Amino acid sequence: MPAGRLGLRLAALSIGQVVSWGILYYAMIVAAPEVARETGWSLVAITAAFSAGLVVSAFAGVLVGRLLDERGPRTVMSLGSLVGAAGLVGVASAPDLVLFAAAWIVCGVAQSAVLYQAAFTVITRRYGERRQLPMTILTLAGGLASTIFAPIVAALLSVLDWRATFLLLAAVLAVVTVPLHLLSLERRWPHRHAAHEEAVHTVSSVLRTRRFWMLEITMIAVSVALMSTTLAAVPLYMEKGLTFEFAALALGLVGAGQVIGRLLFLVLPRGARPWVPVAVVCALTAISLTALALVPGPVWLLIAIGVVAGAVRGAYTLVQASAVADRWGTRNYGAINGAFAAPITIAMALSPAIGAAVATGVGSYAAMTAVMAGLAFVAMFTARAT
Repeated sequence: MPAGRLGLRLAALSIGQVVSWGILYYAMIVAAPEVARETGWSLVAITAAFSAGLVVSAFAGVLVGRLLDERGPRTVMSLGSLVGAAGLVGVASAPDLVLFAAAWIVCGVAQSAVLYQAAFTVITRRYGERRQLPMTILTLAGGLASTIFAPIVAALLSVLDWRATFLLLAAVLAVVTVPLHLLSLERRWPHRHAAHEEAVHTVSSVLRTRRFWMLEITMIAVSVALMSTTLAAVPLYMEKGLTFEFAALALGLVGAGQVIGRLLFLVLPRGARPWVPVAVVCALTAISLTALALVPGPVWLLIAIGVVAGAVRGAYTLVQASAVADRWGTRNYGAINGAFAAPITIAMALSPAIGAAVATGVGSYAAMTAVMAGLAFVAMFTARAT
């Protein structure tokens, strides 16, 4: 396929990620306080309903991965966008918390078909061994979703109620992403003769290996360590004496650090054994979280360490996306990666609650961060077995 056409397809997929992440994920994070204010529902219950959708997306991702391998991405991702739009209409019209949660479960099914895991399958199957740069470009674009949509959603909420806002977002999701998926995605994967060692790698055979489960344990550990601490940046920084405004700014810069980390992925060792990038990310996680836990100040240094932790989190996203293909090839990537990513997605959805619970148990967010640094340190050693 000509390079120009491949570039247009990558651009379309990247735009789809920006819109899908912005509407199916970040919009609710921004709108949750307003939903609570207008409905009287508790913020905890609203967040739990949203998290339930994320957990469902993890389970649905196993089936979606198989469908992407067997039927190609065009139909799967186009239908995913339509299901997402329908789910958001349900969110907007829900009269009570039960139906609100049910609507987010529908949105969770859509998330499994249109967000990163599905897009990573497209990139991996389309580019094969040349996937590193396109995957980085895709996630750099996806990283802009919160930057673009957080202010848009906030502006909409200033002139519309939350229900009208989500109805409008549902329409935008359908009008923008469905045509992008229909026009730019492959109907079927082109037939190719796989290498012999790729041909034998099926979900059932991979799940029977010690290597898979050591990789799963390692990635769950480092994801919980990174997510529980970086998402708790505001209370952690306030413990260290920052004002709420400075702590919120620091949290935003942690997110900006992810962009740096995705560029860092390009220079991680690729010619080495597959476990090396995983071990490098685990080591960087342990170092940055230890510094975040122990350094008392000054403010600029604390913020700089947070940016480094955010960069590590950005690199982790791409290391996770490449882990399956680096070990078991690309032929059944969708199915194997769906099974691999499901427990990690659930762990990430639960990470904010895990971080808060550990902080309560050990007495402070700084101590919680130190515990998570220790978890990442252990993961650095288990990475060797992956």
